[in-house]
Amino acid sequence: MSGAPGSRGASSVRPVRVLIADDQRVVRDGLMLVVGLLEGIEVVGAVSDGAQAVTLAASLRPDVVLMDLHMPVLDGIQATRRIRAEQPETQVLVLSTYAEDSELLPALEAGALGYLTKDASAEDIHRALMDVTQGRTHLDPEIQQRLAADAVTRRARGTPDDRTQHSNLTAREIEVLQLIARGLSNTEIAGTLVLSNATVKTHVNHIFAKTGVRDRGQAVRYAYQHELDTQ
Repeated sequence: MSGAPGSRGASSVRPVRVLIADDQRVVRDGLMLVVGLLEGIEVVGAVSDGAQAVTLAASLRPDVVLMDLHMPVLDGIQATRRIRAEQPETQVLVLSTYAEDSELLPALEAGALGYLTKDASAEDIHRALMDVTQGRTHLDPEIQQRLAADAVTRRARGTPDDRTQHSNLTAREIEVLQLIARGLSNTEIAGTLVLSNATVKTHVNHIFAKTGVRDRGQAVRYAYQHELDTQ
């Protein structure tokens, strides 16, 4: 994690409230320092295990939990699932040492809206925090490449054609899902497809209902798993 993009200036806009969850004290303390210096961000707490993250998220109601995956008592994936179920207004941004395939998709399935590795710069973290707060997915470019490569590999191995697996989605819903997977918010999707925000919201609701996903993180996972062209 490299230097912060500047100290916080005066602003009438409410800062994004962040809870940090990491079991390594040196990492946790470093994140508190770096994230606390980001413009428009306020660190409201820090915990060392997933169970504490769930408990403190319930009491503090942060905008975002910056979540490590490998923690005692309750791991980050289980903690993410519980937080997203109990406080759907709180987003989860995973910050993990590695982008392990065995963790990436389960984290998205649990409801994480963003995923970064711990070599991310302060600017990367700041951008990701702002994105997930505004309802946009944020995946490290390397992670996006890995997801795309995994989809290509599964296609080469002869997995069922993706059109048979999401044939109940309309062409417009597939377009919207692709844009969700690229990290666009509803407003940005509306601008891209020249639709009203209400129409986009309707499409998103239909996508969630038809695919069985609960949130945008799971929608991203679905898009990559079903080999939709998200590039």
